[in-house]
Amino acid sequence: MEFVGINEKTIEEISKIKDEDEKVLAFRLDSYQKFMNLPYPSYGPKNDIDFSKIVYYKEQERTIKHDWNQVNDSVKCELENLGVLESEKHLDGIGVQYESEVIYHNMLSYLKKKNIIFTSIEDAIKNHRDLIDKYFGKLVKSTDNKYAALNGAVFSGGSFIYIPPFTKLDRPLQSYFRINSRSMGQFERTLIIVDHDSELHYIEGCTAPNYSESSLHAAVVEIFVLENSTCRYTTIQNWANNVHNLVTKRAMVEKNAKMEWIDGNIGSKTTMKYPCCILKGDNASGTCITISVASKEQQQDTGARMIHLGKNTKSNIISKSIAKNGGNATYRGTVDMKKSATGSEALVKCDSLILDSLSKSDTYPTNVNRNNTGVIEHEATVSKISDENLFYFMSRGIDRETAINLIVLGFIDKFKEELPMEYAVELNQLLKRNL
Repeated sequence: MEFVGINEKTIEEISKIKDEDEKVLAFRLDSYQKFMNLPYPSYGPKNDIDFSKIVYYKEQERTIKHDWNQVNDSVKCELENLGVLESEKHLDGIGVQYESEVIYHNMLSYLKKKNIIFTSIEDAIKNHRDLIDKYFGKLVKSTDNKYAALNGAVFSGGSFIYIPPFTKLDRPLQSYFRINSRSMGQFERTLIIVDHDSELHYIEGCTAPNYSESSLHAAVVEIFVLENSTCRYTTIQNWANNVHNLVTKRAMVEKNAKMEWIDGNIGSKTTMKYPCCILKGDNASGTCITISVASKEQQQDTGARMIHLGKNTKSNIISKSIAKNGGNATYRGTVDMKKSATGSEALVKCDSLILDSLSKSDTYPTNVNRNNTGVIEHEATVSKISDENLFYFMSRGIDRETAINLIVLGFIDKFKEELPMEYAVELNQLLKRNL
């Protein structure tokens, strides 16, 4: 069963399939009305999406498996070829979403004894309603932007994580998202709560095959990092160049807490993604390190937002953009230091590497300091690979293609430093295939 096109009947059918109560359905229908009325963003790429042709829900087997041997053989083989099964060895837990539904979920048994919750958003709505009512939709509202409203109307799948107080995981949790159908829309909704004095590293991977028909990925991520806690959210997405990747990510960071976004955007037709930290508590800190690679007919519009509310808060934005074969890699970011954020500091560093004369890279920074004790620093560089550098490598027996790869890998070294070893190796392979 699949639903093509969006209307109230489609939304009601999705809600019925998921056996949701009237409150959740009302949230969906309200989000749909906002989606219909909200304008498209006035900035960034102009997305040529025909919403009437998107598949908003494609039914899979709705019973989540906890054993790979119970997963459909063709799907399991596909995931194995992508390296998903192998990656589980390096994790404390993994969830896999295929099209519209989470099909596999597993977590090491000792984590369950610590009362850690790692499940799908649908399971959380049914079985952890107290946390859902307190946090769901509180950071990213359906009035936020058109694509967030669309997600609110048709969300399906996604992760729910709750880390109890005084809890630290030894290894990351991961979710993997796969689109495998033409014109498919994927609308996962992720909610993470890291309770006080705890730590979490969460990794997200995304892929899709290449079709002539456009696909749509419009996700929403809400993260609450409570007092004295740390959360790191790492994304490496390699969507095919027919996918519109339109994501809203936001974190609320309380007193003495730390939020880190590590965000890699290698594929997609268009990407609009600006992870945000709201530094609410005193001494809170936020970091966003991003890399975006734009090739032929690709637009990567990425960056970050840091909102300083608490005293002595700190933020760092490091953006690495690479453009080749006529691609457009754009940094778009905001630092807003409120009047209450006295003694706060912010650093923005944007570096762009353009590999040929057909490509471009733009920077649109917005830095606002509303008090006289805060400090905002902004640095930016734009560079090209020079003939002198290539000649230096080639004179030592290194061919031109390898030389370019080495220069690019050196350019993104800061991003790779933040990845676990096995994911840094994966990133190297992705870049080699895309350069």
